Amino acid sequence: MKKFNYLSFILISTISTLGANENYLSQTKKDVLNYSYDKAKEDSNKLKNDWINPITYQYIYSNTETYDTQKSSISISQPIFKSGGIYYAIKYAKSVRNQTNIGIDVQRKELIKQTINLLYQIKNIDITISKQKLLILNAKLDITRKKEQVLNGILDTSFLDNSILDSNAKQNTLIDLEYQRRTYVNNLTTFSDKKHEELELPVFTITDNDDFLNNNIYIQQAKDEINSSYWLKNMVTSNYLPTVNFTADYTKYHDTDNNSALSEDGTTNYGFNITIPLDVKYSNTIQSAKIEYLQNKTLLQEKEEEEKVLLDNVNAKLDSLDKKIEIAKSDIQLYDSLVTQIKEQLDVGMKTKSDLETMQNSRQIKTLEIKSLEIDKQIELLEIYSRIQI
Repeated sequence: MKKFNYLSFILISTISTLGANENYLSQTKKDVLNYSYDKAKEDSNKLKNDWINPITYQYIYSNTETYDTQKSSISISQPIFKSGGIYYAIKYAKSVRNQTNIGIDVQRKELIKQTINLLYQIKNIDITISKQKLLILNAKLDITRKKEQVLNGILDTSFLDNSILDSNAKQNTLIDLEYQRRTYVNNLTTFSDKKHEELELPVFTITDNDDFLNNNIYIQQAKDEINSSYWLKNMVTSNYLPTVNFTADYTKYHDTDNNSALSEDGTTNYGFNITIPLDVKYSNTIQSAKIEYLQNKTLLQEKEEEEKVLLDNVNAKLDSLDKKIEIAKSDIQLYDSLVTQIKEQLDVGMKTKSDLETMQNSRQIKTLEIKSLEIDKQIELLEIYSRIQI
């Protein structure tokens, strides 16, 4: 048997656009994801401009016993230097957007994974139903044989009774399988607008290993969290350093009620100031941000180890499934030999037609079993696909 190196792979779908294709998802789910991307963009822009202070406008009307006055004023106090804080704020906003977007990417991949998984489950249960029907056919053939043997006095009736009970159990199992299939089909409607017959099943194959870790979406998510916490740490530190502000205000009286002390020409003031915040909590705040940064770096190492373990587990599972496939193939060869022999014995009256049908059904069951195992492999590989950025 040709062996694949399961420890080194990335998955490639026969559907070339599968990585970006949301054809599997319903329009509602696609709309929700798109709204999330749009919101992330707007939130990032808001955060990027958060260091820009608003311009304040005031209108004041005063009514006294002597004079009535109306005036407007416009004022601004805008930081123009924050010890690097402006630069850090912009970088932090961009990193938060990247972090949010990849979080949405994870959601999208998970939804597609669940949809494809349901498609595989439907395909798999169709195979299992076919196997179960063949088992029922064999059970009925066995009842026919046991009935003849009981009537001929060869077997006790208890053997026939056990065969009938076994047949009934297999038929009840078929009913359960058909019910389970309906639940899979119904569940698919929560993810996709299309029927399962309209959705193409991808086929994943194995190729290179490093790409799995280099393009792992969860590892990238952890890296983005490190990046965000790095810029946040610097931004928090800058908040406790000197800030240079430009200040300006303009005031104009619209109605002085002939008050000679007031001028309607308007007055303008502008200048600069330097602020240095003195906060007893600054050391704790800065240290907390640094610890978060270090924690995220440690979490990245943890996530890399988790993904490597997952890769190893998938490797072990695929290995196990391949061994089962080889056993089933050996069984098919054995059944082929038995079918040939029974046909020969049938010609000379040593075997019955039901014996041949039973053996042929058993061979077909093994063929279906291989197909089911191949789908199990695809489900394992799907777990890897869902973690790769394509």
